[in-house]
Amino acid sequence: MSSRLPRASELGLIGCHVCGLVCRDNDLDEAACPRCGSPLHRRKHASYIRTWALLIAAFLLYIPANLLPIMRTVSVGDVDDNTILSGVIELWVKGSPDLAVIVFTASIVVPMLKFFAMTTLLVSAHRRSGWAQRQRAKLYRLVELIGYWSMLDVFVVALLTALVQFGLLSLVEPLPGVVFFGLTVVLTMLASMSFDPRLIWDSRDTHD
Repeated sequence: MSSRLPRASELGLIGCHVCGLVCRDNDLDEAACPRCGSPLHRRKHASYIRTWALLIAAFLLYIPANLLPIMRTVSVGDVDDNTILSGVIELWVKGSPDLAVIVFTASIVVPMLKFFAMTTLLVSAHRRSGWAQRQRAKLYRLVELIGYWSMLDVFVVALLTALVQFGLLSLVEPLPGVVFFGLTVVLTMLASMSFDPRLIWDSRDTHD
């Protein structure tokens, strides 16, 4: 029989998901945190449904964010409406490879990694899988850390305006695609906030 560390519910403890205070679980239906007054519960209510809804909505908005032009550039009388990928190519061709890499990473790599990571966390937690629980917990913390830098995506067009100062472009104008991109960023951040990481530890061989 394998030994394991006791769970908080077995010790009569419950953590506040707002301020992190560890409190005694008195089995009250409407227990509140003595520090911040937030309701205490072992798991966030409807965490699965809310997180899935936000993640799916973010993915649906990510499609037009990539298909619609996000910016219009004017250079020596030439007017171009660029999507994310064509904008990256434009930056590379114009002699700004560093900025092109930043835009590609913030606009393509980071969102796709967040979609993949959140889907992995949701599916494995829903199956109450005991697979790689520590690694999945670290993956969630990584998603949270990335979330603090996700606003880089919203400022993609703002970064491009720096080219104006160097005379490479005479005009940079945002287009509707950037709105869908901003909504995608916000929804993915809300999805990671809605997910309850405590669900990672609810494997089939443990009980609350």
